[in-house]
Amino acid sequence: MSYLNAIILGIIQGVAEFLPISSSGHLSIFQNFFGLTSAEGDHIFFDVLLHFGTLIAVFFFYRQDIMDLILEFIAMLKKEKSPMGKEAGIANRRLILMIVIGTLPLLLVLPIKDRLDALYSNTIFIGCALLLTGLILFLSDRVNHGKKTAREATVFDALLVGISQGIATVPGISRSGSTIVTGLCCGFSRSFAVKFSFFLSIPAILGANLLELVDAISTGIVWSMFPKYVVGVLAAMVSGYLSLRFLKRLAEKKGLGGFSFYCWGAGLVTLILSLIK
Repeated sequence: MSYLNAIILGIIQGVAEFLPISSSGHLSIFQNFFGLTSAEGDHIFFDVLLHFGTLIAVFFFYRQDIMDLILEFIAMLKKEKSPMGKEAGIANRRLILMIVIGTLPLLLVLPIKDRLDALYSNTIFIGCALLLTGLILFLSDRVNHGKKTAREATVFDALLVGISQGIATVPGISRSGSTIVTGLCCGFSRSFAVKFSFFLSIPAILGANLLELVDAISTGIVWSMFPKYVVGVLAAMVSGYLSLRFLKRLAEKKGLGGFSFYCWGAGLVTLILSLIK
């Protein structure tokens, strides 16, 4: 793997992780068709690092909100009053509960993790999944979003968004797109749908990458590649942060429907390349 490959894969991860176009699908496409992977076979470990890079971007982008939730959680454990005040405290504690509830469906994915990983190299499946993602995004702009925030959202809403996140572990299905669209269908405001989607990604990315890290370590880590790992992670962090800013503004003002055409195009190209390679 060259430095250029590391940078390209980092940018793909950072952009596709947050824009609703499926990071797993795009990494699979570029690695399977264009050989943008490590010749030493360390791509599993590198993919884990790229995901951690985008996770850092989430922490930095929502740093104040995350710090408030951490302080709120500590206050809950100590059975103390909210340090943010009564109104903010109620909203934060409900949001913490929603994140926990929304993460639970991922436990159902664990027994079939190996089967999902096998789909990563099936580019025909990836192409079809991207077409489905496009359809989801196309319909999203035709959903009447509501005004729910953390105070009005229900546990059932959080569970539905969590189920959509579990379904989006399938390569080619956009996690951000699925969760944001499901939130809108539940009556979330555009702003809260985006915010909850990315807060929900924190335990999801952490949990998934800890599992993959065990596999990566058992496979073997090529330490001579460390400088290239760092370059790729930095590329994922920067591109991820910029993508977060762009998506937040776009989702709040215009919606996600415009990405449907890109996903349909990417899906069709992937299917064509799969059939002729």
